[in-house]
Amino acid sequence: MSIKFRLTLMSFLQFFVWGAWLITVANYWFGTKQWSGAEFGAIFSTLGISSIIMPAITGIIADKYINAEKLYGVLHILGGIALLYIPQVDNPTTFYYVIFAAMLCYMPTISLSNSIAYNILKTNNYDVVKVFPPIRVWGTIGFIVAMWITNLSGNKASYNMFYLAAIAAIALGFYSFSLPKCPPQKLISKDATVFEKLGLDAFKLFGTYKMALFFIFSMFLGGALQLTNMYGDVYLSEFSKVPEYADSFVVKYSTIIMSISQVSETLFILAIPFFLKRFGIKQVMLISMLAWVLRFGLFAYGNPVDGLWMIIVSCIVYGMAFDFFNISGSLFIETTTDSKIRSSAQGLFMMMSNGFGAFFGGIISGIVIDTYFTDNGVRDWHNIWLAFAGYALVIAIAFAVLFKHKHEPNDVANVSH
Repeated sequence: MSIKFRLTLMSFLQFFVWGAWLITVANYWFGTKQWSGAEFGAIFSTLGISSIIMPAITGIIADKYINAEKLYGVLHILGGIALLYIPQVDNPTTFYYVIFAAMLCYMPTISLSNSIAYNILKTNNYDVVKVFPPIRVWGTIGFIVAMWITNLSGNKASYNMFYLAAIAAIALGFYSFSLPKCPPQKLISKDATVFEKLGLDAFKLFGTYKMALFFIFSMFLGGALQLTNMYGDVYLSEFSKVPEYADSFVVKYSTIIMSISQVSETLFILAIPFFLKRFGIKQVMLISMLAWVLRFGLFAYGNPVDGLWMIIVSCIVYGMAFDFFNISGSLFIETTTDSKIRSSAQGLFMMMSNGFGAFFGGIISGIVIDTYFTDNGVRDWHNIWLAFAGYALVIAIAFAVLFKHKHEPNDVANVSH
């Protein structure tokens, strides 16, 4: 097999593991197990905690001690074993700890898979900038394929989704041992402080008003990033409780409808260079925030029959909401920070948005939905989505007023290269 094909297969399986359960776990939690919303929010907080603590630790291990592909393989096998155990779990507390163990293993593999691909491509004299994006797109395709398999096999509310994810994770773990060797790079200086080793030296950027503001907004918007992954599928599935919608396409194939979001994500990545050059980093981030308002607002008013177009448009808008924020935010870091701490600053951006943001977003949304929008186990989805839309709108307005950033066309000139 060619190097490119082998890395494509790695990327496909990397996100297949996640797609098999991430979007549908709420159906299992609320529909099959009948557990509470407050506890469910904590499940998604495990993504945040794992994103905060694990990538830096595994980065140090791969840099100094163990081949990256071996560490990657071990993590996937351990994570797969945790996923295999989930169907035996019969209470939400144990479920939390088992999924937390799985996420501690899985979340660092996202950045590790990128590092492995970069390392192998460079070693084999490939142009990483040209060759890597088409490989990475197969990750999103893997996520979508897993969602479709879970839905079409009738397992969107069954424990079989965890078996599917576990088998893929363990297979990927063993497969990774066959990849070309990625020995420790030893790029971290022996004299580096613990702060520097963990990539925490970028925290001094909080001393600058503009950077502090950027990271705070990253955290607040990060709270919204996983909300539709958490609740989107169960929201569509619960239209089955309304007699006129019970047999609709949306109820039967909710996961397939949700997969439009992932398709949209791959397409909007291609549009980013145009938007960045035309509008600049601040405006693109603002467009992302307004897209979140639309994403939630359209869900609030959509339904499986005459409001189906709203649900579909909401899924299309997701690509803009998700990609524009992550990529323009990353570019803002790239163009405004000192090269010595740039990689740490990128890590801090991910920590604030996908770490602290996802953690607080998961916990608080679960409590809010359970306390204010659930009556005898029935969730008021219309007002839930309106509350989320209002949250995103407040962030967008505050960002537009408080965050000052001048558009420099030269800063984004190379984004498409």
